[in-house]
Amino acid sequence: MVIAFTDLLEAEGRAFRQGALRTGVGLACVWAAALLLLAGIGFCLWALFQWLATVVGTIIGAVLIGGVLFLLSGLLLWTAMHLNR
Repeated sequence: MVIAFTDLLEAEGRAFRQGALRTGVGLACVWAAALLLLAGIGFCLWALFQWLATVVGTIIGAVLIGGVLFLLSGLLLWTAMHLNR
């Protein structure tokens, strides 16, 4: 009975290790995707700012981009608050 118990512990340990490795790789992929998404959004906003700076001027372009960012962050916070109720 002791041998069967140790065999069970060994099998469970292997399964746990494989699951932990799979979870770690999955989390690393999610973090990498989030960082790439953040960089992509940043570049898009930078390009929009560059275009606005040529159309309406640097200061107005910065104000417009800042306003868009405030609106997006407010929308995200509002969504998070309503999802957590």
